[in-house]
Amino acid sequence: GLAKKKDALNTIAMSLIAYIVISILWVIYGYSLALNGDIHGFIGNTSKFFLNGITPNTQSGTIPEILFVAYQLTFCAITVALISGSYIERIPVGAWLLFSILWMTFVYLPVAHWVWGGGFLAKKGVLDFAGGIVVHLTAGIAGLVGALILGKRKEPVLKPHNITLVVIGTGLLWFGWFGFNGGSALAANGLASVALINTNTAAAVAAFSWMVIEWIITKKPTVVGMCSGAIGGLATITTAAGFVNIKAAIIIGILAGIIPYFVITVIKEKLGYDDALDVFNIHGVGGILGTILTG
Repeated sequence: GLAKKKDALNTIAMSLIAYIVISILWVIYGYSLALNGDIHGFIGNTSKFFLNGITPNTQSGTIPEILFVAYQLTFCAITVALISGSYIERIPVGAWLLFSILWMTFVYLPVAHWVWGGGFLAKKGVLDFAGGIVVHLTAGIAGLVGALILGKRKEPVLKPHNITLVVIGTGLLWFGWFGFNGGSALAANGLASVALINTNTAAAVAAFSWMVIEWIITKKPTVVGMCSGAIGGLATITTAAGFVNIKAAIIIGILAGIIPYFVITVIKEKLGYDDALDVFNIHGVGGILGTILTG
């Protein structure tokens, strides 16, 4: 919905390709390298390539391991797909397919292991409840770096071709985020409930604060702005969702609606990078902000 009309299908294709290729590679080697064993705190081992040794009866904490494999697959897939928003209008399908494979292998898998797989960051006590570091920070930084390398589009402006789809997409993300953040408790329990209510509250507060700041500065709140605020709130609360109380979630939501707004309207313009759909400005900044606020 945010893309120009002529680029909408290509934008859709990049997310679809990311999900297809990650779904295949994750079960072949991704899960094992990210979340199984440990080699010097940097990467997992190869013992569960092709899900070797995983049966319907093997457990991962409170849930079947095969379910944990599928759940973690979705984290990896959405992280790669997120990056594409920074690159639209500048990257052909073949290049995106190659990038998806390489980035998943050499960035996502090590970082996921460092934080969630018992790697060196986990051993240092780094907290990331549901992917503020592993998903949003990494995708945001990749979006920024790629945008700098690819350069500007021929027409580097935001021309949403369908605001209705933007709202529908925001709704799907907002609802789906309950699965990511609440589900990261790996049980239907009190912790999952805390993560869910914190997630919803931060998203709502961020959408409201974005609307207010936009109203003050431009005299006109926008639907795209409210949607951007909601996504910023969701991204920012992700690291902290299961670790903080509702007061903290409100504070995180307020900052998540204000800081990314100024990154987009002030810093992006001054630095001149062309992050087409503001992946770094919302997800990357949200991931960084949420990680600091969790601490």
